[in-house]
Amino acid sequence: MNTEPLLISCILLVTMGLFLWGRFRHDVVALAALMACVIAGLVPAEDAFAGFGHPAVITVACVLVLSRGLQNTGAVDWLARGVLPRSAGRLGTFAALMGLGAALSGFMNNVGAMALLMPVAVQASDRLELTPGQVLMPLAFGTILGGMTTLIGTPPNLIVSGFRAEAGLGHFAIFDFAPVGVAVAMIGVIFITLFGWRLVPRRQSATEGDFDTGAYFTEVRVPEASKAIGLTLREFERKIEDSDVQVVGLVRNDVRLTAAHGGRRIRADDTLVLEAEVDALAEALSVFDIKLEQSIVAPEDDRDDAKAKAEGDADDDTADPDDGTGAQASDDRDVVLRELAVLPGSSVVGRSASDMHLRTRYGLNLLAVSREERPPRSGLRTLKLKSGDLLLVQGPPDAVSGFVNDTGCVPLGARDLRLPDKRMALLAAAIMLGAITLVTLGALSAAVAFALGVLASMVLRTVPLREVYTAIDWPVIVLLATLIPVAGAMQTTGAADLLARFLVDTVAQGNAVAALIVVLVTTMFLSDVMNNAATAAVLCPIALGISTTLGVNPDSFLMAVAIGASCAFLTPIGHQNNTLILGPGGFRFGDYWKLGLPLEVLVVAVSVPLLLIVWPL
Repeated sequence: MNTEPLLISCILLVTMGLFLWGRFRHDVVALAALMACVIAGLVPAEDAFAGFGHPAVITVACVLVLSRGLQNTGAVDWLARGVLPRSAGRLGTFAALMGLGAALSGFMNNVGAMALLMPVAVQASDRLELTPGQVLMPLAFGTILGGMTTLIGTPPNLIVSGFRAEAGLGHFAIFDFAPVGVAVAMIGVIFITLFGWRLVPRRQSATEGDFDTGAYFTEVRVPEASKAIGLTLREFERKIEDSDVQVVGLVRNDVRLTAAHGGRRIRADDTLVLEAEVDALAEALSVFDIKLEQSIVAPEDDRDDAKAKAEGDADDDTADPDDGTGAQASDDRDVVLRELAVLPGSSVVGRSASDMHLRTRYGLNLLAVSREERPPRSGLRTLKLKSGDLLLVQGPPDAVSGFVNDTGCVPLGARDLRLPDKRMALLAAAIMLGAITLVTLGALSAAVAFALGVLASMVLRTVPLREVYTAIDWPVIVLLATLIPVAGAMQTTGAADLLARFLVDTVAQGNAVAALIVVLVTTMFLSDVMNNAATAAVLCPIALGISTTLGVNPDSFLMAVAIGASCAFLTPIGHQNNTLILGPGGFRFGDYWKLGLPLEVLVVAVSVPLLLIVWPL
């Protein structure tokens, strides 16, 4: 008697039970399943880790890195500003926000798209007089829907394509998912925009009352090509009013004007003193193509700092003669933004950035300062720091650490702070579009094309080298790489064929359309309670087995798996985007199905007829 099908079935049942239990992380459970298969002799030991070289795994990792480049450089921020209306009502805002989220999710990791647009959604909720959750849940569902539109939109699509190739049918093309996926995503977005958002429970955000650093004041230089030239200060504030940025001063020809009249027009080389939340600075900078004053290192500044350093070090017996070389040794583009708090005993109290030779000694720029009182009349370089000040500094990570150790300042909890860089944003967008074009034209496989994109990102530094590996969601990579051999064991042992025959004969009773619906609904249900990539890896062999048993087109069933794996709307654990909004939206576990269940019913009603038309049985 052949016990292998029974063994692999038992391992999969235990694996899915552990996924549902949630006591252990998904990648740990998947690795345990792989080890069980190896020990049981279901997967050859020499093939146990072949999944790490699988094209789907490589592609997922590369897309995550390229998505980080789009995020860090501000490319998506510029796109969001151009698409999202500033004064639209609820209908227009929901349509634009969800439409943009769905479109971005088709070409970048949908978790990254969600993370980028979450601050925009929270701001919109205030303007629309809604709770944050009433905007966040529609956005989360919109980004999940958008992932089903292209090959690279979500990991399950890549997994489905990989199983198709292993079955000898070749990979799906990048836009093969679009005919059904785009239609389903559009109808889903329209439903949520018109009616669905009303089904989201009103909950108080769980993050209210979190630590707030308050408003920073900073100085920005207006270059000759800036769009701000010719505008009055009042018009400047009006264009970025949603960011709560306020102009509190102006420096022109070395003359500092506090409480400048709103009718005064901005000229080239003016320096504006702004007061804003740190997260809002990026929008003010990118709207008008202006730069933080202290991030611009002028030659004369370098000479002055070098002279001051030479004089200061002569009187400072604690100075390290190598302090000034550390910054030059680091790549000037491999920098971070950090918020530091000045404690009462810190050595920076009573000293300015110029006094400390911050730029040449530590390789740091002081970009902004937050303090309770109104901005002083002196500039940032000569501002005497006080106990309780919060500093926004820019520089290499080791330089920030050295400054903290030397001065006794305390770094605040890490936040995702970024300043837009138009040139780098264009490069990041060009790299992503180039990789997509290579795949679309069939010049290179998806894995090779996107790996080439990652190489270009590393060379051009659209993603800092220190972030290349941190950008990859390693638990997801381990999950995919370990489940691929397990799913393969389902085919080699014959378990997939046995399960397929059971579903066809008992549930669908030999009807191909009924079998298609069974596969779609089963995939949707499992995606709600376990990782969607794991669901796709488990269901693909079953879908192929069903199509073989019925003698019908396997693409119909593989596409049903892809759609079902992208429709996790009932629980906060079904998709990372659902988990992201759990705290900010103040949601409970049972809040998701109120909008998610009608949406899943709509997806089934729309996708089944389209599958039969586009991928006929």
